[in-house]
Amino acid sequence: MPTQVRIDRSAVTRWNVTFDNPPMNLIDPGTIRELVALVTELETDPDVRVVVFDSADPDFFLAHYDISRDPSETTSMPADGPTGMHPWLDFLVRISNAPVASIVKLRGRARGAGSEFVLACDMRFASRERAVLAQLEVGLGLVAGGDPMHRLPFIVGRGRALEIMLTSQDFDGELAERYGYVNRALPDAELDDFVDRIADRIASFDKIALAETKRCVGDVSLPDPALMPPVLDEFWASVAREGAQRRLGKALEPRPAATNRPGAEHGRLPGPRVLAQLTSRGTARTS
Repeated sequence: MPTQVRIDRSAVTRWNVTFDNPPMNLIDPGTIRELVALVTELETDPDVRVVVFDSADPDFFLAHYDISRDPSETTSMPADGPTGMHPWLDFLVRISNAPVASIVKLRGRARGAGSEFVLACDMRFASRERAVLAQLEVGLGLVAGGDPMHRLPFIVGRGRALEIMLTSQDFDGELAERYGYVNRALPDAELDDFVDRIADRIASFDKIALAETKRCVGDVSLPDPALMPPVLDEFWASVAREGAQRRLGKALEPRPAATNRPGAEHGRLPGPRVLAQLTSRGTARTS
């Protein structure tokens, strides 16, 4: 069975998870199902203390959600996880509360839902040269569905959260570090060794002490999960609005072949049929 998420459990106290979904690590229902299965393991494994997430593609960590797919594949996913929420929200809540330290080793682009994933993890270490973060939804006339609006203020403060969300601009590793979007930005050549040292140190400590410390920090720094489902509803409602339809239509215009320039991956956006389905779905949620 094809897998997008490769899990290395060779060190029992530290797992390494690599995203490998060519051509650009788009998030889709298959990604979500694999992440939900992973977080279930992390919640129940008696030994693992740290999980490090990275990407097989140095240009794309998690590019964004693949809205070129039939939206019913996403909306029909059963909310059968322990939170009772849509599986994407379920995963984001659970990875933030799992009794392990989650570390992102960020190379490449993480925009939209990719940024939502990064924000849900405990620590973020970025390549100074290769990392790109953004919440691009407002620029498309949309409301972000994975609720970065309630996470970012805890991480970077209200003013910078609004700047990130409302400008829809890219943040490279250096600026992301200055804002607190990531813990640190390091020269790309130093990133692997640095994350290994951090992860291996944490993995050597007592699991209960780690888990309880994380839980206490989360008590005062994580948003109320009850805020998340209404935000996802707002996403679907925003898709139906004229401004979003116009901007998404603009994004459908042909672009040159992909290059290494930031934003090149947005050539893969929904076709007219899928855009119409997204619009209909948004109307249905607001009727």
